Amino acid sequence: MSSVAFQPAVASTLPLNPPRFAVLGAGHGGQAMAGHLAYLGYQVSLYNRTDERLQPIRNSGGITLNGVINGFGAIKVVTSDIAEALADADIIMVVVPANAHSFIAKEAAPYLRDGQIVVLHPGRTGGALEFLHIVNSSGIKAEVTIAEAQTLIYAARNNNPAQVTIYGIKNSIPVAALPGHHTAQVVNALRVVMPQFVPGDNVLKTSLDNIGAIFHPGLVILNAARIEATRGDFDFYMDGATPTVAKVLEAMDAERIAVAAALGIPAMSARNWLYVAYDAVGRTLYEAIQNNHGYAGIKAPTGIYHRYITEDIPMSLVPIAALGDLLNVPTPTIHSMVHLGSLLLGENYWELGRTVERMGIAGLSATQIRRFVLEGGLV
Repeated sequence: MSSVAFQPAVASTLPLNPPRFAVLGAGHGGQAMAGHLAYLGYQVSLYNRTDERLQPIRNSGGITLNGVINGFGAIKVVTSDIAEALADADIIMVVVPANAHSFIAKEAAPYLRDGQIVVLHPGRTGGALEFLHIVNSSGIKAEVTIAEAQTLIYAARNNNPAQVTIYGIKNSIPVAALPGHHTAQVVNALRVVMPQFVPGDNVLKTSLDNIGAIFHPGLVILNAARIEATRGDFDFYMDGATPTVAKVLEAMDAERIAVAAALGIPAMSARNWLYVAYDAVGRTLYEAIQNNHGYAGIKAPTGIYHRYITEDIPMSLVPIAALGDLLNVPTPTIHSMVHLGSLLLGENYWELGRTVERMGIAGLSATQIRRFVLEGGLV
């Protein structure tokens, strides 16, 4: 489980034969990742699908960092050509919303080569499974390792062109590879650069310990009227998680834990996670949220068309529910949230989301899924 305490960063001494990085995605997290790696002295190529975000970085030669890091990261390659970005990369950091993972996988697959490591920051639920399935289905034979981080290492904001403020760097980020016996190799490669990366149990654990899947869409949907009426002018957690709303979140959380248990994964409850991450205690989830001072002052989204719905439902709740359906674990509350989110935004998130087919595990038993995740192969 990732720790949410934040620490400042300092420039490092490069190792012998330092890895070369490609960062795919030039949003808030992508610019933080690219700028930080370049500031530390590593060779970085930065890719974005559209050129608009890239031009200011290209003009300035890199990214200016503020916050816990103050400095400048010179970016070697700034491009909207994914082949150019991947050409020299040893480690590929995918820092895009989870609903763009499939696009990145399809675009990157023809240019991947033996020995490269691809890390999703983060994978949400089933990210590495979907990415690997797309790469394998493309017919590419390159020996590439796919991994996912449980969460994004940065709290960062790109407020001005070619500038990013990094408010904090998390202390501990679990990373798991697919298959699991490659995790040590991936973490060893990453820790040379950022010691915050630690081994995760496996990609089922990193995927199903996704607490945002419970908090984000549930609170938006159950506070939809208030969000629209006030344009989010209330404390998202402190005001939005009322006792009755928190009961629904607890039901969603119990279903997530049951799905994980069916796969042999001891998932942490949202209430226990609040204690581990924030020292927030409570007999109920409502009490724990109210006792979490880290949530004080965090405002709600200004509208319901927000990544807490557009990303967290299809890329987190849908795969949890899909796994439940596959393994005969009922998830009625999560199903209800997917249905309501689809109605609110006029989408069909069951069609858009990460199904077991898209994760490449349709028809498999719990034992077969675990074997695939840990050892590779579908025997």
